[in-house]
Amino acid sequence: MPLVPYDPFQMMRREFGSLPRLFDDEWFETPWHRMPHVRVDVRETASEVVVSAEIPGLAKKDDVQITVHDNHLHLTGKVERSAEQAGENVHRTERFYGQFSRTVPLPADVDDSSAKATYHNGVLEVRLQKTERRSGHRIDVEFH
Repeated sequence: MPLVPYDPFQMMRREFGSLPRLFDDEWFETPWHRMPHVRVDVRETASEVVVSAEIPGLAKKDDVQITVHDNHLHLTGKVERSAEQAGENVHRTERFYGQFSRTVPLPADVDDSSAKATYHNGVLEVRLQKTERRSGHRIDVEFH
């Protein structure tokens, strides 16, 4: 008979392992409070960091605010609901309307003053030029 090390949490993992994670994106979603999860792709080239965010429904540039702070990109804004049609019965509502927010850590140091943002077909693309990290440079010593 092989010896098995004692694991006091083995039963808990076996019994509760199939439950969803506590802080999953969909865990706290309720019909009356749906905060959207803005989906993003972050990619890096030799000279820039590119963040693409899926945000359908933006109508004008004032609908979204983009800031860079402490090597994080912050996206906030609001998607306006189109006018409801009087006399129609709504059977299903899945599209999001209202405020959204997303913070994305950036994989490299960037120069936020040269950032460019474009919006096309529901996708917001932010391009940020990379900068060289200034730490760790050599200091020459003057001898007298």
